[in-house]
Amino acid sequence: QVQLVESGGGSVQAGGSLTLSCAASRFTYKDYSMAWFRQAPGKEREGVATIGRVGSTTCADFVKGRFTISKDNAKNTLYLQMNSLKPEDSAMYYCAARYGGRRCDKDDYNYWGQGTQVTVS
Repeated sequence: QVQLVESGGGSVQAGGSLTLSCAASRFTYKDYSMAWFRQAPGKEREGVATIGRVGSTTCADFVKGRFTISKDNAKNTLYLQMNSLKPEDSAMYYCAARYGGRRCDKDDYNYWGQGTQVTVS
């Protein structure tokens, strides 16, 4: 059973930074594409960014210039560096995994973490 465990969320002032981590286990990490999604109360879960064996893709305009997705295959860990945070970035952030190429649609992902809360004030 694939396991994904997020960490690194918290409360931060507008303009601040956070780095989210997602520790993955029980699968061959390098064969999977990973992604970050977020969901604010009353809103749909939306794609933030995805990364595969080679390359990454931003899933929304709000990411550009502020968020960076990366991974460490040796540590089986996915990261999301978030800079210049805004109150509208407040949401539960989830990491997800799928076997195959990068996708930004949540319905393409089979495995999900429990989420980590980010609050920007």
